[in-house]
This record gives sequence, C-alpha cells and structure tokens, in this order.
Amino acid sequence: MAPNDSAETTGEATGTVVGRRKAARYIVPVAVAGVAAATIGLVPALASPGDPDLPKISAQELIERIAASDEEQLSGTFKISTDLGLPLDGLAGSLVPGGAGGDKDGGAAAPQDKLMELTSGTHTLRVAADGPERQKLSILGDASEYSLIHNQGEVWAYDSKSDEVYHAEAPEGRDGSHAEKAPKAPEGAPATPKDFAEQALAAAGDTTSVTVDGTAQVAGRDAYQLLIKPKQSGSTIGSVRIAVDAENGVPLKFTLSAASGGKAVVDAGFTKVDFSRPAASTFDFTPPKGAKVTEADELETGKDERGAMQKALPGQLAELDGLADEGGFNVIGEGWTSIAEIKSPGGKGLPEAGSGDMPAEAQGFLDALGDKVTGKFGSGTVFKTRLVNALLTDDGSVYVGAVTKDALVRAADAAAK
Repeated sequence: MAPNDSAETTGEATGTVVGRRKAARYIVPVAVAGVAAATIGLVPALASPGDPDLPKISAQELIERIAASDEEQLSGTFKISTDLGLPLDGLAGSLVPGGAGGDKDGGAAAPQDKLMELTSGTHTLRVAADGPERQKLSILGDASEYSLIHNQGEVWAYDSKSDEVYHAEAPEGRDGSHAEKAPKAPEGAPATPKDFAEQALAAAGDTTSVTVDGTAQVAGRDAYQLLIKPKQSGSTIGSVRIAVDAENGVPLKFTLSAASGGKAVVDAGFTKVDFSRPAASTFDFTPPKGAKVTEADELETGKDERGAMQKALPGQLAELDGLADEGGFNVIGEGWTSIAEIKSPGGKGLPEAGSGDMPAEAQGFLDALGDKVTGKFGSGTVFKTRLVNALLTDDGSVYVGAVTKDALVRAADAAAK
C-alpha cells in the first residue's frame, strides 16, 4: 500500500469499550476519555509505512491507544486557526457591548469571553499541565498575553492588555482535592487538539469511515494519522484528520476540512511539546499591583450586565426544554447529515428590516449571509457558513445542521407534507 493510501474500515462494532479516564476533567485535557470503539464499526485496517517509518497499526488499535493515553504532565506551544467564513470580529464589534475587545463591565479577563475569541482567526497558545490540580493556558497576542491558571484550590485569569484579573475559588471535593469541583473553561471552548479529537471520535458511528492514513512528524514527534470521513453525501464536512503521537497516544494535531475544499475550517496542532513535568512555578500567580480584580461571585450574583445575563440563562434553557417537551424540537436523519428541526412557539420568523426589533448592523450581517429560498414549506432564508448552515422559514421554523442548503430545503419540504 502506498504511504498515502488508506483502507476503509467497515463492519459491526467489536464491543470494546474504553472507560472514562480521570484526566478528562482538566481545563487543559491530557487524555481523550470516553471513546467507545463500539460506536465505530471497525475491522483491522493497516497503516502503510511512511515517513517516519512506524510499525503497522489498525484503526481500532490507534483509537484504543488514544483512549488509553494517561499523560498527566506536559507543556508546549500550539497554533489554532479557525475559518468558518464568518466576519465574527466585525459582528462582535457591532453587537457586543463595548465592541470587540472593548471594555466590558464585570472584567475583560473572564474566561467565558476570552476563550470564545479562539472561534475565529489564528492564535498561538502555550499550555502546561501537572495532573488534575495544576493547569495553565496562555493566549499570546502581538504585545499582550491572556493566561488562565488552575492551581489547586484557585483559578486565576489575567489579561495583560486590559490589566484585569478574574479570580475564582474551587471548593474541595470529597477526596480532598479541588480537581473535581474546580471552575472549568466554558463548555465547548477549544483547548488543545485533544478536545477536538474527543468530540470527533464521540460523534463517529456506522455512517463514518475511520482509517489510518500514513504517518507524519508533528512538533518533532512521530505520529500516525487517523482519518475520519462521512460515508453520506450532503454533509459540509469533508474529513477530520488527527495526528496521534506514536509513543503515548496523545493527539498532536487536529484538522477539520470542509467538503467544499479550500483552507481548513479548524487546524489545531502543537508546534512544540514536552511530556516532562513542568516547574511548579509555572502555575504561580500574584495579581500585578494596580490591576483590577473581579471575583467570580460578582459575576454569578448579577452585579453587572454579564451577571444579569448569566442569571437569565437558566430561564432560556427552560424554554428550550419546554420546546422539546411540546414536540418543538426534532432531529431529522442521522450521522453527519442529521438536521435539527426547531419549531418556534410563536410561529415568527426574522424581524422585518427597519421594524426596530433588530439593530441595523445585525440586519446587514444577516442579509450578507442569507439566501432566500422557497419550497413546499413556503419561503425562508438560509444562513451559510463553511460548516454549519441554517434555514429559518417565514413561519419561524428553524432547520440547522452541518449540511448543504439543498439538504435543509429537502428537510423542510418533507416536514411540510
């Protein structure tokens, strides 16, 4: 087999289930946890030797090696580039109070704000981890640095640009440690290639081709390349490629490519990595003199605008639960081409332009993204990114998924019958 050839893996699940490992709780994860090989139909598929020359391995063996990885100490630098095809910086400047990167009441150092910046553009990060009690993640700017530090019972975040500090305390768990109850980074926020790999593998099923596709060198380390591709047509996702450290099973690089081609939608990989224990001083932090310090409980109790929004969030989630209970939420299809159908209780679509219900900047942004469509369902607007598309019908129904515009229209037509 040529170095770049791959053998598709098909067949029934083997029943091998890899248990969840404790390292998945980390702010900077150091193990892929909860990967069930039973969710991926696999038979042995051997990787061909490449450069570097590594022993042959099957796709299932490689997935098991990822799940079994228990590296608890590491430090390194990695780059993440995200290109969804959205002008997110401009949108943030128009819609977020204070503008993109502007002053925000409650502390610009709050992790919920800063880590969401990683969803667009290219960023360089430094990471360090020493077991479940100590982790650090730093986002490096041109002339600034943002650091998020978990050191035993405390979490600190510092934004050198605004000279603001966020602080939270982690209560002790039943085992006497702080790892279980330590404040976490926002759910879904990217941290390392491991985060992306875990999500991709958890989503794989019998609609998926999983193969070993050669070898590579990442950050000076030998790695196998795991290739995940949808078998179905109609998905906007072309492939997911994960470079896995040949020695310890740690994902070193993650690349998600769109079916339409072009630049990768997400490309996250280490440029330097060391699996020895970082110095204890790496996780020390003292607020600089004169820095503004915001305590976590100030945000949680609604003492500023962000706190008020956080308090309102449970009510919004309750409304979504109510939609599901009333049959307002439905999943159409399966696998890579599944589409979420959401019925609006009020039966209302987008506000009319100039109605005053939507800022002009937001209206212009949506108009630039949207394509008007018609079908048996009536009429509506499809909002496009390189990965996720959404159809909002004029009667307020929403169809969203990592699928093409035509797939959304077909789903809405079928629901209208």
